Amino acid sequence: MFKGLQPIIYAGKEVWPLVEGGKGVSATNHASSGAWAAAGGIGTVSAVNADSYDPEGRIVPQVYAELTRRGRHEELIKYAVDGAVAQVERAYEMAGGNGAININVLWEMGGAQRVLHGVLERTKGLVSGVTCGAGMPYKLSEIAASYGVSYLPIISSARAFSALWKRAYSKAAEWLAAVVYEDPWLAGGHNGLSNAEDPRQPQDPYPRVAALRQTMRDNGIADSVPIVMAGGVWRLDEWEDWIGNPELGQIVFQFGTRPLLTQESPIPAEWKARLMTLEEGDVLLHRFSPTGFYSSAVRNPFLRNLEARSERQVAYTKDAIGDHHFELDVGIGTKKNYWVTKGDLQHAREWYAAGYTNAMKTPDDTLVFVTPEEEKQIRTDQAECMGCLSQCSFSSWADNEKNSTGRLADPRSFCIQKTLQDIAHGGPVDNNLMFAGHAAFRFKTDPFYSNGFVPTVKQLVERIRTGA
Repeated sequence: MFKGLQPIIYAGKEVWPLVEGGKGVSATNHASSGAWAAAGGIGTVSAVNADSYDPEGRIVPQVYAELTRRGRHEELIKYAVDGAVAQVERAYEMAGGNGAININVLWEMGGAQRVLHGVLERTKGLVSGVTCGAGMPYKLSEIAASYGVSYLPIISSARAFSALWKRAYSKAAEWLAAVVYEDPWLAGGHNGLSNAEDPRQPQDPYPRVAALRQTMRDNGIADSVPIVMAGGVWRLDEWEDWIGNPELGQIVFQFGTRPLLTQESPIPAEWKARLMTLEEGDVLLHRFSPTGFYSSAVRNPFLRNLEARSERQVAYTKDAIGDHHFELDVGIGTKKNYWVTKGDLQHAREWYAAGYTNAMKTPDDTLVFVTPEEEKQIRTDQAECMGCLSQCSFSSWADNEKNSTGRLADPRSFCIQKTLQDIAHGGPVDNNLMFAGHAAFRFKTDPFYSNGFVPTVKQLVERIRTGA
């Protein structure tokens, strides 16, 4: 029999050690996070381009009128701050004084620090903590502490936390509420795999979390500061040996994928229905994201198209060198003196004959073959960039003086803002990026969801507390 959870003290209140993972661009909003807090847990409002509302309560479409990327970037920051503030206010009201409300920020999003300042300035007394990952958010502790708000860094290794602690977090140690270990092989969204880790060889999270706890102890951090286990958590009876384990200290569990399939979840019905059909292996850990990070999403036609696009790729040299002594003679947009291997010349001719007539250069001295319609869409999306990331491989935008990464825009990637906004607001799930954790296939086999049952958040939290 499941031995059960004990409440913890967080933000001065007794709450269940259950965190709703904050999923960006309107996949988590006030309805889901407010309900999670109302059930006694820690709800997380995403502050990544959240929806704001007009006086009648309708969602304000995020339309960009400025002609320059810098101008659109300023519009984006305003949308982001207004949206996150609106979501926090509504979530706090829904919670009714129960649980706690956190916000989640992607450190590599465009204007992350400005957005965080803007949101915390306007939500004083409403936000208990800030979770933040996707990068090395050294400034997180300083910003959160300046508003009297706790911070919860999201990391994927003890080494990453150690670097953050030594450089910055030790100076604001009293505001460290928890450390979120996000498993880089199992979590949905962007993943923190390092260059030393093999994406095809998942590692057991227990030794990694034990190493994180030891690193925290070595730096004088008490065991009462929780580690939040995120990624791959479905049933708590499968993690029972983690609960009350002296080697690990206080453990809290985060659920990112399961809250997607609730009555309060804001994702469209088509997305919820698709979650019920997934098989094991349908979530792909890939590297097409313009952030440069690995990320995990459903391997739908959108993702398969990106895989196929990268497969229609040849390396070239500007001079005839070694095996590259066959001049490319197909590919609209190419010039003379593109030298490829004999095998790649044959492949290029086959792609051209199949309708992939246009060749687009990548930053890695390769050419990808696409249809004329694909190239037109790629060029349009790149031109309409609004700087949603601190740096973007797809458009070459960077939040610096030159507003450029200094590298050629990469047609093998995609506009992440466009696709996430579209799927979250009713766009077709087959034609958009659909983030999910690798345990999402369990919706289909878990008896809790039999006959298409979609629980309320309260029902889900109660179910999770039983261990199931």
